[in-house]
Parts: sequence; C-alpha cells; structure tokens
Amino acid sequence: MEAYLDNSATTPVCKEAAAAMTVAMTTHWGNPSSLHEKGLQAQTVLDHARSEVAKKLSCREEEITFTSGGTESNNIAVFGAAAALKREGNRIVTTQVEHPSIAEPVNELEAEGFEVVRLGVDSTGRISAGELADAVNRRTILVTIMAVNNEVGTVQPVEAAKKAVRAAGAPAVVHVDAVQAFGKIPVKPASLGIDILTISSHKIHGPKGAGAIFISKDIRVLPRYHGGTQEKKIRPGTEPMPAIAGFGAAVKALPDVRAEYDSARRLRDYLLKELGKLNGIAVNSPPDALPFVTNISVLGVNSEHMLNFLSQRGVYVSSGSACSKGSRSKVLEAMRLDEERLNSPIRISTSRFTTNEHIDMLVEGLSEGQKRFLRK
Repeated sequence: MEAYLDNSATTPVCKEAAAAMTVAMTTHWGNPSSLHEKGLQAQTVLDHARSEVAKKLSCREEEITFTSGGTESNNIAVFGAAAALKREGNRIVTTQVEHPSIAEPVNELEAEGFEVVRLGVDSTGRISAGELADAVNRRTILVTIMAVNNEVGTVQPVEAAKKAVRAAGAPAVVHVDAVQAFGKIPVKPASLGIDILTISSHKIHGPKGAGAIFISKDIRVLPRYHGGTQEKKIRPGTEPMPAIAGFGAAVKALPDVRAEYDSARRLRDYLLKELGKLNGIAVNSPPDALPFVTNISVLGVNSEHMLNFLSQRGVYVSSGSACSKGSRSKVLEAMRLDEERLNSPIRISTSRFTTNEHIDMLVEGLSEGQKRFLRK
C-alpha cells in the first residue's frame, strides 16, 4: 500500500477523466477546427468540456479559454492585462507569497518599468485587506492574488481586491490564481469581484496539459501568442483534445464542494490529532487554512532527508511548491518562521481519495524518521 499525500503538486487521474481521454484519442480524434464529421465530433467534445467548466464557475461559456495549465494561464493573465491597460497606469499590486508563475512574470514587468507593490503577510501567511486597500491607487492596472496558498493552505481575502479597486477609482483588473481553490471551496468569479481567474486540470484529478482561464466579457486581455484563431486568439494552436476532454470529465466528476470540504476537514483533524502524539512537530499552516493542505516542520530533521526516508516507505509528500524544487520556501520566509522550521518543512496535501490509513502510514513514517535522524 502507498500513501500519496502530494496532491497540491498533482493528483491521480480519476476514472471518468481517463475514460473521456480514451474516447477522445480513439474515436473523436479529429481537429475541432475541421468542418468535416470528425472535426465536428471533436468540436462537440470541446464545447461539452467548456460547458462543464463554465457551469462550475457560474459564468458564460464564452468567458472560458482553454490553456495548457495554470502556469500558462497566469502568464496570459498578468502579461495580457498589463499590456491592455499600460496606457492607463503602471502599478501592479501582488503579494510576497505568490506562485512562481505569477511572481516571475511580475518581476519581468517590473524590469520593463512597471511599478510593483508586493504585500507582506502575517504569521499565518495572510495579507491585510487594509494594506491591500492602501496599496491600490488610481494608477493601478492589475491586482493579482492567489486564492489559496499552495504551500500552507492560507485562504486570502480576494474579495477585498475589487472593493479596493473601486474605492481608489482605479482602472485595475483583478486576477486570482484559483488553482488550489477550484473544486475545494466555492469559486464564483462574479460574486467575488474577480475579472480573470486561473484553474488547472491536474489539480482536480484531470490530466496534465490542460487548464483554463476565465476572462470576464467586460475585460480586454492582449494575447501573448499568435498563429491561429483558436480559443478567441488568446491561446492559438490546435487544442489538445484528449487533455481537454479529460479536464471536462474531471470537472463534471467533482463532488459537492461543501461535502468535500467537510470530509477534508475531518481528515485534517485526524492528521493533527495523530501528529500531536509525536514530539518535535510544529504546524506551520494556520488553523483556518484550507484543510486539504497542512504544512508542518519536523524539527531537527532536514526536509530532503525526511522526504527520501518517507518515499522509501511508500509515503509521498513534499517540502513545498513543486515549481520551486530545491529552493527554500519564500512563503515560510515571508511568514517569518525561525531557521529550524525553515529547514524542515513537510507539505501534506490530501484529496478525496485520501484515507485515515494513509495518514497512519505518514505518522508512523515520521516517527520512524525521527528515531533515525535524531539519534544522539
């Protein structure tokens, strides 16, 4: 038996997604831009997947653009919004704890002359709504904030962004990276004041290679790529239909979000109870974090050593973002954790397929790891 507890990095593909991908590859394998029967079959699959995503986000189908995943979607959002609004201002407001697919494009724009304000976080990893309001002025063209932090599970007050924009009379669009939130908490862009929103297939038991970006019908984003009319020219090129078909099926297979949240919370509570039986464990995630993500530090044990030890036992966790492999966590640094905790973080991320038995395997492995690495 294995215990896969790295679902924030990627999730196993659900049977519904795998079945849809098989049909797309073996039966409906045409190019959706072709006008013959095979093309029309593929177009129907594409339309169905777009409809499923739109229904889940409570938006219009024409507001959904398919991409290759969260990183591409975030790049399209940041660069596309900044290019569209650069004549109206040059300030971008973001945070110190964003995913690299936000942080690095913002760094690039800063090098090009845009003014960037990076909001700090408190010890729970959360920004201040008041500081956000103070940071937004009439020259602000983009506010980009992650809904749920991928390392510690902190839920950010994204609904405060549009309020700040309106209060300042700014032309800014609000972009939210909802890759870790989608399917786990209610995500309705219109009700949250979100203009652009990013989601990804492989975080919800769909295949890698597919993602989507919601762009409100009232928002203009300049494309980064050119070469075709697909996806409203926002993301040109022949659509990866097997991945998109699997994405749509995974969205359709998502359980009721509230029931899913409650189940994850019970599992998280069990995890914390069992971890409480061990000495030398510090919990880095706040009590009100998304219950699918729990970040801890095994004090005195280097993360890499513990990860390798657990992996040998069939228990799979991570030390932080899979997109920052080998680097010290900027999120935990921003939370101002001490050196001992910064050197020993373990991220435990669950899914609807995680059981108490998987948690037991983890806790047993951590206990044995402590005995091995903390021997006098």
